[in-house]
Amino acid sequence: MPASPSSTNTPNRILSRLTRDDFELLAPHLSPVDLPLRRPLEVPHKPIEYVYFVEYGFASVVANGAGRSIEVGLIGREGMTGLAVVMAANRSPNATFIQSAGRGLRMSSANMRSAVEQSASLRRLLLQYGHAFIVQTAQTALANGCSKVEERLARWILMAHDRLDGDEIALTHEFLSIMLGVRRAGVTVALNLLEKKALVRAQRGVISVLDRKGLEKMTEGAYGVPEAEFQRLFG
Repeated sequence: MPASPSSTNTPNRILSRLTRDDFELLAPHLSPVDLPLRRPLEVPHKPIEYVYFVEYGFASVVANGAGRSIEVGLIGREGMTGLAVVMAANRSPNATFIQSAGRGLRMSSANMRSAVEQSASLRRLLLQYGHAFIVQTAQTALANGCSKVEERLARWILMAHDRLDGDEIALTHEFLSIMLGVRRAGVTVALNLLEKKALVRAQRGVISVLDRKGLEKMTEGAYGVPEAEFQRLFG
């Protein structure tokens, strides 16, 4: 039987912001779930069975086309997957999978649709998050088109750091190349540059953040707009 967690003891920012009535509308349908590395949460062009409220770890949203892939968004404890369901669709051309292992809560898409139809305040809150996520994807497109690889890498590290406890991010150069849409050699050069500036330390598939303020400066303004928009909407 699904657990009925309290909105006050979950680190998920959306759930913790719900009114009592809205949380009680969702609670009977929320089930705790482990989120191991690479677990698929949404498969391109396939019906979305569940929406996930991440509590620990984070997921990547990846666009695919013409044999190429690039990350377009990150979802951690600030948000949820399955926005297509909230927006009256049942699938997406993008893939969503766990990038950093953790855990969270999930509910069926059918139950989410029913809850959104019953509560205007729930629908409003979820659409506000949807807006914040669209801002994030727009800023990712801007960074991909206009920023240097090392600036984009610094931005990505900051976004991952926002969604984790501690300063270590488990990730390989190979997977970073997919996330940033560049060759592995380009990631290596950019990461070496960040290391030389003593902003991060990279070893054995782990990137450690050493100087967060330095990383923010390194992005040349590519980091911060979606974070500020989320803060404006959710506090």
